[in-house]
Amino acid sequence: MSPSSYSHLVYVERPKGLINSNTFRVEEVPFDLKPAADEVVIKIVWLSIDPAMRIWLSDDAGPFRPLQIGETMGGIGVGTVVGAGEDSGFAVGNHVSGYVGTTEYSKMKAKELTKVECVFVGQGGNHIIDGIIDLAKVKAGETVVVSGAAGAIGSLVCQLAKDKGAKVYGIAGSAEKCRYLEEELGIAKALNYKAATFQEDFVREVGAFDVYFDNVGGGMLDFLLTRMNLHARVILCGAMSTYASEPVPLKNHRDIFYKRATMQGFSLIDQGDRMPDAMKYLGDRVAQGVLKSTYHILEGIKETPMAINMLFAGENNGKLVIKVSRD
Repeated sequence: MSPSSYSHLVYVERPKGLINSNTFRVEEVPFDLKPAADEVVIKIVWLSIDPAMRIWLSDDAGPFRPLQIGETMGGIGVGTVVGAGEDSGFAVGNHVSGYVGTTEYSKMKAKELTKVECVFVGQGGNHIIDGIIDLAKVKAGETVVVSGAAGAIGSLVCQLAKDKGAKVYGIAGSAEKCRYLEEELGIAKALNYKAATFQEDFVREVGAFDVYFDNVGGGMLDFLLTRMNLHARVILCGAMSTYASEPVPLKNHRDIFYKRATMQGFSLIDQGDRMPDAMKYLGDRVAQGVLKSTYHILEGIKETPMAINMLFAGENNGKLVIKVSRD
């Protein structure tokens, strides 16, 4: 039975820096969602909280379309089909993933959704396949460094690189996260970037790397450019340290040609057709015991603004998600 109303998160004011109480409002609207022949209506169950959500709120959103004032906040999530058009190819009860928005219910074109069996909430699947398998080409015996290593993407990258026989070092922002990376995920060593001796610790413990999977950008990227082995590969997955502030200029880019290294960025927006393969790839490795996933769960779309800020403060432990469904 359909509800009489549902809630969604409306964009009200562009923030400067972190999101504040004026950025969004929760709005309740009548439920009048009826699918056309090629559409489905979804009840959102899980919403992924990702660093890119802060980029969408900026005038300059890079490769993304900036969210406009008055629009429903975006979001990648997983839901259940509650209404399906006759030509949609979906059935009521199917689980689907896509750019569903920060809302309790959504009406979408069927072609914008992917049917899922094993649920990984968020952007991680394609990023990992592209970054570790296609671009980095991690080999057994290589040294791999991952920043944002205790986060959703970073923790999976650590595990998959380790599975390929690499010696993996993680960079995280607390002693607790470092313990998790070492004791739960079994990487070689985790380093706390907030430690006063971080750079000295890195040189002592790691020395130099073959692959760096960068989730943070900024000063961390600049420092690590000085620690490359010959023919190193630097994979740019994100620049989280700069999403809510001014970019940090790179001073050490000449080390790229000194070391004949490769630095390449990539984005999920180029890889939508690979989502089914990505989900199967990760699902298989969960079944094999290769991957572990830890989730930090908040309840209700009203928590979305706080959740985004939590990412940038490093207050989450594991993949940050919103449980959207009221039941």
